[in-house]
Amino acid sequence: MKFTSALLPILALITTATAQRSYIRNPTNGTSVAKGTPVVVQLVRPNSIQGSTEVGIALSFQSCPSSPCPPAEQQLGSILFVGQYNPQLHEIPGNPYQNFTVTIPDFDFGPGRAEIISTRFHLIGAGPSPVLETNVVEVNLTN
Repeated sequence: MKFTSALLPILALITTATAQRSYIRNPTNGTSVAKGTPVVVQLVRPNSIQGSTEVGIALSFQSCPSSPCPPAEQQLGSILFVGQYNPQLHEIPGNPYQNFTVTIPDFDFGPGRAEIISTRFHLIGAGPSPVLETNVVEVNLTN
């Protein structure tokens, strides 16, 4: 009984953090993107009963046509945007989101596999607790 009651606060924190987790709705995995062109990145933050204070986000791009990309938690690649994240509810029912128009770098990347990465920093709860999360969408880089 003591073991179970000791786990409840930990499980509540994990559930809360998961409920707050954002995700990239657009572009979707496998979308083709061309060098030097604008792309709309839609970052969604699901509704939650737990309070969340947004600190900011970074959007970035990694090209890795011939090998796996390094883990996004360790290397972000080319930074496309750094700034405020203020998701708004646009449809009912729906989830708050914000669109960001970024330009795919026109560096000397070969065509092939690449990633668009969002890194979000926010605070949750009354404490509050800091949360850093990373989302990755694999895209196909074209010339």
